[in-house]
Amino acid sequence: MSLLLAGAYAPSESLLDSFDGVLVPTLLKIAFITVMFLVVPLVGGYLEHKGMARLQARRGPVEAGPAGSLQLVADGIKFIQKEDIIPRAADRRVFALAPGLALVPTLLTFAVIPLGPGLFALDLELGLFYALAISSVSVLGVMMAGWASANKFSLIGGLRAAAQLIAYELPLILVAATVALQAGTLSLVGIVEAQQAFEVPGLGINLWYVFPQVLGFGIFFVAALAELSRPPFDMPIGDSELVFGYMTEYTGIKFAMFLLTEYAGMIVMSALMTVLFLGGWQPLPGVDLPDGLLGTFLGAGVTLGKVMLLVFMMVWIRVAYPRLREDQLQRISWTVLVPLSLLNLAVVAVGKVVVQ
Repeated sequence: MSLLLAGAYAPSESLLDSFDGVLVPTLLKIAFITVMFLVVPLVGGYLEHKGMARLQARRGPVEAGPAGSLQLVADGIKFIQKEDIIPRAADRRVFALAPGLALVPTLLTFAVIPLGPGLFALDLELGLFYALAISSVSVLGVMMAGWASANKFSLIGGLRAAAQLIAYELPLILVAATVALQAGTLSLVGIVEAQQAFEVPGLGINLWYVFPQVLGFGIFFVAALAELSRPPFDMPIGDSELVFGYMTEYTGIKFAMFLLTEYAGMIVMSALMTVLFLGGWQPLPGVDLPDGLLGTFLGAGVTLGKVMLLVFMMVWIRVAYPRLREDQLQRISWTVLVPLSLLNLAVVAVGKVVVQ
């Protein structure tokens, strides 16, 4: 357990730090995070539009850009042009701040997501803790939106979001702690590197953590869906029950910020699952990337490919399963996922001690 303490891990150097001075690397990191935040979620949103069209036997976007690839950009321009309406009884300041408070934490999480060897903004010793802690702040924006809207449907949506966070944050953190225990570090880059060196005792076969921790991967995936309020866990929105939940009173660019938060959250959670369980930028277990810039760019492509595969799985589940009831959601977490995540942690801890 001493390996999990800050200071036991030596952070890796990013390629963005290879330039002299302080200003240029800082500007490059800001540009890297901004491009990741604005471009990759749009690709995930386009994948959702096209994937749902195929899975539901209907046409997706086809007019805006080649094969409808610029549809979300067109939607963004449309939202900017729409009138910004604030309800008369709403708390105007809180109502205006809520979308930003939901959006900014997701943006900051991209700072610690490693795309490839050396391709990341920051390699924090407590990177996993930072990512999970700051991503959970987004629910405050949702709660603020629900309370400030002066709308009972919005308020119920905000309360449901808070209940989901409390219920599903625990199994999410327990599974993440289990991976950190097996890797011996809380650094996301260090976890990827640990998977590259992980071999099955007695067999000498390199495997990703998804194989010994397939239960943990399943728990993390389900908990991530609930954290993002993605179907079948979209009770905070519940359009058949709550009009549109905490977003009911929002229009224009503020509404678009909430949608961008959801798509960016899908990318962040998929990236965390890629790093924790799927070997990060490693193409296959036991297969290393070439050295130099070629390996860096190939690694980025591998990471993004795995991320989009997980996003597609989220889309598939959205199409395939109906929305749960609120009591069913709570029951699944407290009576199923939490005990299983504790069991998973105990098994990995015992295995770690026995092997060492």
